[in-house]
Amino acid sequence: MSTNYTFLHAEGSTPIKAWVRGVPVEAQAQQQLQNIAALPFVGPWVAVMPDVHLGIGATVGSVVPTRGAIIPAAVGVDIGCGMAAVRTSLTAAQLPDSLVKLRSEIERAIPVGNGAHGDHAKMPDSVESIIDRNALYPRLEAIKAKHRGIRTDKLAKQMGTLGGGNHFIEVCLDESDRVWVMLHSGSRGTGNLIGTYFIQKAREELGRRVLGYHVPDKDLAFFMEGEALFEDYVEAVSWAQDYARCNREAIMTRVLGALRKQLPKFQLDTMAVNCHHNYVQKETHHGKELFVTRKGAVSARAGELGIIPGSMGAQSFIVRGLGNDESFHSCSHGAGRVMSRTQAKKSITLKQHREATAHVECRKDEGVIDESPAAYKPIDKVMAAQRDLVEIVHTLRQVVCVKG
Repeated sequence: MSTNYTFLHAEGSTPIKAWVRGVPVEAQAQQQLQNIAALPFVGPWVAVMPDVHLGIGATVGSVVPTRGAIIPAAVGVDIGCGMAAVRTSLTAAQLPDSLVKLRSEIERAIPVGNGAHGDHAKMPDSVESIIDRNALYPRLEAIKAKHRGIRTDKLAKQMGTLGGGNHFIEVCLDESDRVWVMLHSGSRGTGNLIGTYFIQKAREELGRRVLGYHVPDKDLAFFMEGEALFEDYVEAVSWAQDYARCNREAIMTRVLGALRKQLPKFQLDTMAVNCHHNYVQKETHHGKELFVTRKGAVSARAGELGIIPGSMGAQSFIVRGLGNDESFHSCSHGAGRVMSRTQAKKSITLKQHREATAHVECRKDEGVIDESPAAYKPIDKVMAAQRDLVEIVHTLRQVVCVKG
């Protein structure tokens, strides 16, 4: 397979292969990547996606393979964050001229923003069954029995809620004017608590090891295979990833219920995707068993479906993986930020935001300026940079966007 990557850093034992042609990579992000590559258990190389940008400890938009170790901060605190999408039998012609009521119905059905959300509108049986089917309650209690510092009270209160920041729910149309529902969310407050707790534990472990390691950034603290905390973290992060997937299922159930109240009867298509883009799992690449951390990256094995969303007002894509070995079978998870939230709020005017989202029924107030399209890299350039990682199956355009 032809490759489209370039080397951001090839000195030393761990190269950095980056699919970034035509898209900017900030100097701070490059330094973060070099810090990761300097760790002795990272490799055979680090793969960098075209949406790469500065993160905490590790860059967002990177794939970090490790041998016998895991870096909790590279996984992050929004463990299992990802995307879900489903195609319906509806077409654009069946949508009302005004989508205000549809957006309002979705906002009534799914609590948004941070917080516990109380007993949010009593979950339907189908949502409770998602929790029960995956034994989420007893599994989390077993984790808490060993780590009392992890709170469990948010699990039920946040299942089926969107969260804040860049999380969203969208109604989209594809190139054939078929209606899709697409959403972005993760493991909510419980996953955040788990991530934060184990990141701190990893920092504490650095000072206890007999064999010392130079860590260029305290956020790159790690657990080594064979340590008790390593196994505990794997158990906890696996739980959070399952919870995140269940949360997306629950949100999707609620969104579809909202659509059924406002739109003609419809069926669901077999075209459906539910994928993580902040997670770690054991995989085999190039004949070696590795722990692969995708922080803002999607699995793109040959034939595997994934979702690469653009920003508010930009195109999004349903993609099929090409199974590129050089990227550890991965692709980008979105467009990637080109400016921080603080910078976006200072640089983007409300007029610019309204013009950029004129074709979308969405919030057009100052509270979402940091999510405006100008805060992100151009999605067309991001897709061009990874043409050897995925092929586009469907191109989606938003008509309704509900932000967290």
